[in-house]
Amino acid sequence: MHIVSLAGGIGGARFLRGLRATAPDAQITVIGNTGDDITLFGLRVCPDLDTVMYTLGGGIDEAQGWGRDKETHAVKEELAAYGMEPQWFGLGDRDFATHIVRSQMLAAGYPLSQITEALCARWQPGVRLLPMSDDRCETHVVVEDERGRRAIHFQEWWVRLRASVPAESIALIGADSAQPAPGVLEAIAEADAVILPPSNPVVSIGTILQVPGIREALLPKTVVGVSPIIGGAPVRGMADACLTAIGVETSAQAVLGLYGADLVDGWLVAPEDEGVALDGVAVRARPLLMHDADATAAIARAALDLALELSR
Repeated sequence: MHIVSLAGGIGGARFLRGLRATAPDAQITVIGNTGDDITLFGLRVCPDLDTVMYTLGGGIDEAQGWGRDKETHAVKEELAAYGMEPQWFGLGDRDFATHIVRSQMLAAGYPLSQITEALCARWQPGVRLLPMSDDRCETHVVVEDERGRRAIHFQEWWVRLRASVPAESIALIGADSAQPAPGVLEAIAEADAVILPPSNPVVSIGTILQVPGIREALLPKTVVGVSPIIGGAPVRGMADACLTAIGVETSAQAVLGLYGADLVDGWLVAPEDEGVALDGVAVRARPLLMHDADATAAIARAALDLALELSR
């Protein structure tokens, strides 16, 4: 069985760990969000790709859900001593090594997809991890604060400001000319099921869907999504701030409407959202909190079972 999953961030990575556990014999291809990517201190950082790679490869800091385990921050402290900015993005010493390798390979002319494959050769995540595109795409946010109305990188809004300043709009710069990375469309075409984890529907899943050709490739496939919203609140993170920025209510119903019945065939919601409905979409209510490995695997199993039921 070939499963394709679109993912970004901590929730997506943890869900993928449950999916891998519940379908150990399946071929799983993960299409990762690269809209969060940023260049810091001359190094290219791919937060979502690395979170998936570290989580599935056993190198993640489990407590915070991102970055390396057993991390130290000597380089960050030395950069701060020199007054180097930004100081709000916490790269650890072990993590720096990944970004150095990636940046050197980019400078040598390798595309991001090949670089990601090379990095995964060390981590052995048990899935095929593909960036959504080899082309540079970055999510930017328009805000208005004491410095006036301006566009800032998504990471500054998300990490430094903690989304405390309302976003007037969110845009994926470079999306219009981007192409899916090699292997992305082929993996979708071969998929028996496509799973959308409870990742941020705007700046993770939504970003991937903006790459020309990806959403269109998904339309004829059986797609099941897991709601990132439970009882009107995000499972984790600040998805509500992102949804507000694009004029969408923070609810399982609204996120389903955002994805659309043309894309999604099945939708898992929490028991408190069991009234959610959309013509043409099979909705099932299941516990969706990823308390531990068993609970996460059960959620993934429910999503996969629904996909297989709908594909018959």
